[in-house]
Amino acid sequence: MIFDLSPPITPRLGVWPGDTPPAREMLCDMAKGDNLTLSTLRATVHLGAHADGPNHYGARAPGIDARPLEDYLGPCQVVKVGAARGTRVKLADLPEAVTQPRVLIATGTFPDPERWNEDFAALEPDLVDALRARGVRLIGIDTPSVDLFSSKDLPAHQAFLRHDMAILEGLLLAEVPAGVYELIALPLRLAGFDASPVRAILRTL
Repeated sequence: MIFDLSPPITPRLGVWPGDTPPAREMLCDMAKGDNLTLSTLRATVHLGAHADGPNHYGARAPGIDARPLEDYLGPCQVVKVGAARGTRVKLADLPEAVTQPRVLIATGTFPDPERWNEDFAALEPDLVDALRARGVRLIGIDTPSVDLFSSKDLPAHQAFLRHDMAILEGLLLAEVPAGVYELIALPLRLAGFDASPVRAILRTL
């Protein structure tokens, strides 16, 4: 069984305020008599389900193309937490022990990717530290950011940078039961870019 964690890319998809929403320009259109259909996509790279590059939050850090693909492929644990909106998820909030090297945290605080809400939950930096100590190499979340909307110093992002861990944001996790799966969420090889959209899926083992 496959769970698709990526929201559809349409003009209605919510993006961070001030960022570039997705738009399609039709260069050729068979419906208008052209011999083929050809499109241009204009959008932020932090689009829907996406992987952050270290240079998004670290000066002189590498881009998304430099991250090991192994981070985004392999055994993964989905954890459901009862997070309040506008709060940071702590280690004590996790209902079960983390046993896999990749963890996706479902907070339920950004329920509709087409209706932006600023009060989504985020991650406590100490949680990132603790999971890294347990061998976790990637953490994903069902919100637009691992930090709170109002955060400027981005402490959770900085914890990921310290530990050279991978980030996935904007995942659809509401319909995924807690448990262990295989994650496939490969970023595009966008040289020097600060993020990449991904088609994130989970496969049952």
